[in-house]
Amino acid sequence: MPGVTAAYSGTFDPVTFGHTDIIARAAVMFERLIVAVGLNPSKNPRFSIDERVALIEATVEEAGLHNVSVKPFDGLIVDFARENNVSVLVRGVRTVTDVDYEKQMAIMNRDLFPQLDTVMLAPSPEYAHLSSSLVRELTGLGAPVEKYVPKPVLPELLARFGRQS
Repeated sequence: MPGVTAAYSGTFDPVTFGHTDIIARAAVMFERLIVAVGLNPSKNPRFSIDERVALIEATVEEAGLHNVSVKPFDGLIVDFARENNVSVLVRGVRTVTDVDYEKQMAIMNRDLFPQLDTVMLAPSPEYAHLSSSLVRELTGLGAPVEKYVPKPVLPELLARFGRQS
């Protein structure tokens, strides 16, 4: 969509291939895409917000996605959208529960900022089961996680759990 800036927001702790699937597909749909990395301390992230931003930047750079930028945010996504001229939010949905929740959030966000639309993308089938929390759990239990996270993320993720690549 020419001239449209979209934002894909999340905690991304860590960014997975499920996230990068949505990022790559949204990057094709919109002229500009901002990956908005939320602070959200209630999720007790393993990586600081600066580390998450850096890991996503490295992943986006490796993928050659030149119309994608990465920015941290704290607070309401509608405030971030206003401040960054975002007119579309991109949301990944894996389950019916996700769709119901994201629909409710889309309606509330539009109520708070009428110029803001939401687009929901289902992940590609090979990534439909991935979540950051599941990847963190598997990493902590010693399972191989190479097929779940991008190359720039893997050594940092393993090190965070006292493992080597």
